[in-house]
Amino acid sequence: MKENKRSKLPRRVEYTRTFAKAWERYNRAGRRNMNNMTEVMKLLFIGSALPAEFLDHYLLGGDWDNAKECHIGGDFLLIYRVDEKQNLLTFINLGTHSELFE
Repeated sequence: MKENKRSKLPRRVEYTRTFAKAWERYNRAGRRNMNNMTEVMKLLFIGSALPAEFLDHYLLGGDWDNAKECHIGGDFLLIYRVDEKQNLLTFINLGTHSELFE
C-alpha cells in the first residue's frame, strides 16, 4: 500500500484575551483537568472532527455568530470559531454554562 506523504497546512491559532484569562484562572485553581482541554484543542488544530461525546455544536445568536461549543467534561465548555477561508482557529472562552451564558 502506498503511503500518502501530503498534508494540509495546520490551522493558525488565536486566543482571545478572555480565553487566556479564563485558562489561567482554571489552570491555577486546579479543579479541572486542563490536559483534557489541551487534547480537544489539538484535535481542533489539526482539523479533526470531535467525537460525539464532546457534544460539539454551533451557538446561535448575538455574539456567538459562527461559534461552536463543546463539552470537555460535565459542565466544562470550550467556545471556539473556525474560519476556513483564513484557515484560522480562534479559542474564544472556556468555563461553565453559568459563567459563559449569564
